[in-house]
Amino acid sequence: MGSIFRPPDNADLIQRLQRLRPETKAQWGKMDAAQMLAHCHVALGVATGEARIRRRLMGVLFGKLAKKKLAGPAPFGRNLPTAPEFVMRGARDFALERGRVLDLVQRLGQRGPEGLIREPHPFFGPMTSAEWDTLLWKHLDHHLRQFGV
Repeated sequence: MGSIFRPPDNADLIQRLQRLRPETKAQWGKMDAAQMLAHCHVALGVATGEARIRRRLMGVLFGKLAKKKLAGPAPFGRNLPTAPEFVMRGARDFALERGRVLDLVQRLGQRGPEGLIREPHPFFGPMTSAEWDTLLWKHLDHHLRQFGV
């Protein structure tokens, strides 16, 4: 499995993001490429503390169990549910969204675990640096595979 903090893996994520095009069609799901990038930007922003989302009852009740399953070796499944704050609707500026994601991926690669927030994840609860790393990499990989890059 890759790591957003390991330089070769981080560079691979960046190259894959750069190959993505606005017209690239999703192989599953409802988002277009720009909406997917906006979605990933929010997820990365939660990890860095730049996006603040409050913890809900579902996260308190099921977050630890979901984290254990999703942080395992298997790739994310298709069409997983997501919190309303991560659902992107309407037209998005592809270049802007890709630039924002690229910036966060590069910053996380440069800062390593020190670039992560120390607060609990709004759904999964308390997370180690290794869990953040695994889930961030798997989430980006999942959506890049969704768009064939």
